[in-house]
Amino acid sequence: MFREMRRKKQELSLEDSVAILNKATSGVFAVSGDNDYPYAVPLSFVYDNSRIYFHCAKNGHKLDAIARNEKVSFCVIDYDNVVPEKYTTYFRSVIVFGKARILDNHEEKMKAIEKLAAKYSPNHEEGRRREIDDQFKQLCLVEIEIERMTGKEAIELVRMKKK
Repeated sequence: MFREMRRKKQELSLEDSVAILNKATSGVFAVSGDNDYPYAVPLSFVYDNSRIYFHCAKNGHKLDAIARNEKVSFCVIDYDNVVPEKYTTYFRSVIVFGKARILDNHEEKMKAIEKLAAKYSPNHEEGRRREIDDQFKQLCLVEIEIERMTGKEAIELVRMKKK
């Protein structure tokens, strides 16, 4: 169903890929947009138990695209170092493929926003609670259930690890 990675030596372990998702503060969400044009947008997110959660407006391009086609992808760049003298880039990234859905169950929505808020404001529990209570009715939360996740890094980084 999903393509295998061509350069297997550069593939990151599942544990490394999950660590990157847990560390990253933004990623790029991609859908099949209007008139079959790809639509990719950067956003804040949280990873939890083979799922990615993010919040957005209650209407717009992302939600229209999800309603037409639940299949999506999401990409995070962990490391990006251009090495001009070697005509290359040392990189590390993760891409996921999955199915997106809008959370409409109150309990699911609350769990997702609490995880998201805790990631970005870990030391402000009281403030998080107030903000969630104030904004909850207006929030739209989306869940991506991950079906395939791959991480990859530059061959130069693989070689450096071996030394």
